[in-house]
Amino acid sequence: MVVVIVGVAAWGVWELSLKPASIEKASIQNMAFPLPDKPSIAVMPFVNLSEDKSQEFFSDGLTDDLITDLSKLSGLFVIARNSTFSYKGKPVRIQQVAEEIEVRYVLEGSVRCEGDQMRINAQLMDSATGRHLWAERYDGSMRDIFSLQDKINQQIVAALAVKLTAGEKALVSRKGTNDPAAYEEVMKGREHHRKFTEQDFLKAEACFKRALELDPNYSEAKAALAYTHFFAARFRMEPAFKLCQVVQ
Repeated sequence: MVVVIVGVAAWGVWELSLKPASIEKASIQNMAFPLPDKPSIAVMPFVNLSEDKSQEFFSDGLTDDLITDLSKLSGLFVIARNSTFSYKGKPVRIQQVAEEIEVRYVLEGSVRCEGDQMRINAQLMDSATGRHLWAERYDGSMRDIFSLQDKINQQIVAALAVKLTAGEKALVSRKGTNDPAAYEEVMKGREHHRKFTEQDFLKAEACFKRALELDPNYSEAKAALAYTHFFAARFRMEPAFKLCQVVQ
């Protein structure tokens, strides 16, 4: 009797709190175009759960990098950033997202940062069946950010049974820098650049320069700095003209 009671209680806890909830199925018939032959995935903007709302750049940057990494894989069809970020800050259902942007799999998650520590929650859902493929929590420090990103990528690839070539394995794990502080500066710079104002262009430039001071060989920081100078000149933003320099 004791064993039965414990078993029933354990089953109840699993069903009510631990078992991933199902989602409403998306209708393939409601999509304007058929799904691609290979697995299609949308990476939704990760939610910033940090008390410090200025950490938004980090959750957005993590989302951007996951999209970029997965886009390198020939076995996946990855929805562009512009499409998924149109849902940022809006209450949406997975079924709605899947039908509107015509995708089968949806990745969503959240990031909470406290000092140097972070917690990343991620879950991958199959909109056609209404079930979670996996859900995981990742804890670590800023120093662990690259390995945490790799773990998320690897679990997505495994869940969707995507076969990687040797070259693709190297591409996914290539981060451009081994310095988390330089990486953080680039994420901050991206956030300012997207605001597309004179002052934010100046702040973006300062972030990219700090990244290069930390890692002079960080090619993404060099490219981002050049990109910022190009747009500042293209749209005649003062005093950005005075700050444009050739990136060696």
